[in-house]
Amino acid sequence: MASPKYPTIMLIDDNEIDNLINQKMIEAAAISEKIFTYTSAKSGLEFLKNMEKLDLADKILPDLIFLDIDMPLMDGFQFLDEFEKFSPALKKKCKIIMLTSSINPQDYNLAKKYNTVKLFLNKPLAHDTIMGLNV
Repeated sequence: MASPKYPTIMLIDDNEIDNLINQKMIEAAAISEKIFTYTSAKSGLEFLKNMEKLDLADKILPDLIFLDIDMPLMDGFQFLDEFEKFSPALKKKCKIIMLTSSINPQDYNLAKKYNTVKLFLNKPLAHDTIMGLNV
């Protein structure tokens, strides 16, 4: 069996149902071996900070991060501001996909200003969208 396209994926969304649906869609598409889910941007950042310090970081850090915009305490854009402070190696490894229910064009335009954001997708993930990922 071929190795998955994105060995490790991280989902960050305050809505546990959305995380579960997206996780099941990713599992069904068999594009990843490991899926980490977080219900807050802060906990996702903490994980990345801790993993960056380890020698195994390259094997543990996510290849893709699906990030929601509208979350309490720290939203997706605040996450991106903190993410920009990570090492160039981590930012190169972890590609971010904004995954949101927002239809606000300002959110899309703001997301485009971050070099680390590779795609802007609407929730929930669809099988065709997952299979067509190329980031």
